[in-house]
Formats: sequence, structure tokens, C-alpha cells
Amino acid sequence: MSWAGRHIISIADFSTEDMLHILDLAASLERQPRPDLLAGRLMATLFFESSTRTRLSFEAAMSKLGGQVIGVTDALSSSARKGETIADTIRMVDQYADVIVLRHSHEGSARLASDVSRVPIINGGDGANQHPTQTFLDLYTIAKLFPDRLQGAGAPLRITVAGDLRYGRTVHSLLTALTHFPVCMQMVPVPGLEMPGHCLDEAQMAGCPVQLLPDLETAVAQSDVLYMTRLQRERFPDPLEFEHVKSAYRVDAAMLRSAAPQLRILHPLPRVNEIAVDVDTTPHAAYVPQAGNGVPVRQALLALVLGRAEVAVGSGA
Repeated sequence: MSWAGRHIISIADFSTEDMLHILDLAASLERQPRPDLLAGRLMATLFFESSTRTRLSFEAAMSKLGGQVIGVTDALSSSARKGETIADTIRMVDQYADVIVLRHSHEGSARLASDVSRVPIINGGDGANQHPTQTFLDLYTIAKLFPDRLQGAGAPLRITVAGDLRYGRTVHSLLTALTHFPVCMQMVPVPGLEMPGHCLDEAQMAGCPVQLLPDLETAVAQSDVLYMTRLQRERFPDPLEFEHVKSAYRVDAAMLRSAAPQLRILHPLPRVNEIAVDVDTTPHAAYVPQAGNGVPVRQALLALVLGRAEVAVGSGA
């Protein structure tokens, strides 16, 4: 299947081979920068929700490959404020750009955009639904931290997702992706913010059931990867519910005294208070390099959908 022109909408659209191909290409681009690979190409970023890492890493990725960027960073500065639909916005912007990165609060918005766009759509997050490019960088980070373990070398990785598993789109996408690999999945949800049933059912059907752990202390002692998530204030329909649970869980350096040496803590960021700052200086903290991995991974995705992946790993211009 050709990658050129392909949309990046949901992690469920990708096979194991697809995911490994993305990781391999990201590693190649990290080893050997290609500053002219996307020269003459233009990326439009349409961010109708706030973003720091996703938007900036996509812009950095495009710029480091020699491409250019135009974009909207606030719904109030776009024609959406005047009532323009997502479909009409996409139909206009695809006249200007070669690829569009879209973030929107409405679930399914990226799929809708892909139905009308003439150019590749990359989902930068659609509500509480999917965030596939975050998942690819998460997989890339895990693969770098534990070489060959994702492909079955050694004991299965014990990966625990913790915190807001109900509204956290990153963990929904990550769980779907990890069903393709020989891992042991565990979870520590904040009470009332459990993983949606359909996500657990999909994992069960894929032969990757998720074990419930009683608390974070157990997770620290029994995990290779602890993937923390913040409470999604913007996803809560009831502000009082958010206030009630926002301090329900927290990892600090004292808790990590019982951790195995190989434990690494990941987080899609931003954090609020779920990871104490004293964790930053421990050998277990891996969330800053994780964020940095967004650049080579998003470079790989841009090269793929713009039909330049073969050039990226070859010697051609």
C-alpha cells in the first residue's frame, strides 16, 4: 500500500508492519538529518484547541526537513468564529497546502476532514477520541528505552497506564497500538475515570487483556513503563467533579524508592500535579526526551504522506 496521500486519523488504521515502518523511518531521520527533503512543500496547522508540543514539534519537523508552515493557532482567529464548518475550512485550506495537521475538540472531526480533503490530513487530536501521532512517538520512546523488547526479545514489557483513563485520548490510542506487541498491560485509573469499556473489549479481543492494579505504589514496583496522564480539565462536564479528583494520584521521588532500576516514567504532558518536580532528577524520568521524540516521528509521518520516504532513506535528492 502506498503511503503517499494517506491520512493519519486513527491508530486503528495501522498494522503492526505500518507502525514498525514509521519507527524505523523516524530512527533513520534522527540518525541522518535531511534538511532539504520537503523543500517546496507547505504544511498547514489548524489548531482549534490549545497545543504546545504537538504544534511546535510538527512545525519543527517540517522546518527541519526544509518545508514551510502556515497555520491557525486559535479558533477565535479563524472563520470558525463566523460559523464556517470544518468541512468548508478544509476545502479552502487544501487549496493552499500540501498537508494539513488538524486539532479539534469534536470527536470524529479528523475523519470528517479526511472525507473532503484533497491532501493528507494528520490528526493532531480530536476531542477525547484519538491522538495517533502521540502514540507513534510513545512507541518510539519505548523502543529506544527498551531495544527489541517491543518485538518480543526478553520478557514482555510491563506497561502501566495511570490516571485519567476515561478522557485521556493518548492512552486510548496507546492501548490500541500496544495490542500489536507482546506486552503486559496494566492500569491504575482514578476512581470514576476508568478506561472506556469499548477500549478494554478491543484489547481483550486482540488477546491483550488489561490487568487492574490497586494503586500507584503497586504500579511503581511492578512496571517497566509507568505512563502517567493529567486530569483533563477541559473534558470534564462538571467542574466540581474535576476539583474532587484532581489530587487523587501523584508520583514523587519517595514513592520511587521501591521501583525497579529499569522503570521509566512517561507522560504526554503537560503535567499538573501528578508527577512531582523531584522526580525530574531521578533516572526514572523519561518524559522530556519523550517529548523530543515528537520531532523525528512527525518528520517520518510527513515524509511518508508526502511521498518522500524512499528518498529519506536513500541517497537521492
